[in-house]
Amino acid sequence: MKKIVLLAALSMLAACSQKTEEKKETPAEPVAEAAPAPAADSGTAPGTYDVKMADGTMGTTTINADGTYVDTDAKGKQVKGLFAAHDGKDCFDPEGDEMGMCWAVSKPAADGSFTATADDGTVVTVTPKKQ
Repeated sequence: MKKIVLLAALSMLAACSQKTEEKKETPAEPVAEAAPAPAADSGTAPGTYDVKMADGTMGTTTINADGTYVDTDAKGKQVKGLFAAHDGKDCFDPEGDEMGMCWAVSKPAADGSFTATADDGTVVTVTPKKQ
């Protein structure tokens, strides 16, 4: 159960991609558009990630662009739910009776991997899965 919660939390970290609302202002004169800055609560980008627990157990988390996620543990058991970023953390809310969990995410290393720390202090290593 602990592994499933960890995977769910990681999935939420990775799955959190919120669309920013477009401004409906019309400039009086054409202005060159600057690249938009990333949102503070944009969370982990959609994609599939390998998740390594502190005990070495592996799983995967897939974060979808629609704000959903799927965690798969080493035995193939899946947990699905919703992913969102809140207060600078990736949050996973699994379907069913399980409670959601939020994870603080470190800055990614050169290979894209990062650590995620749950509110309860659990730390996992998350690595983007190579396609």
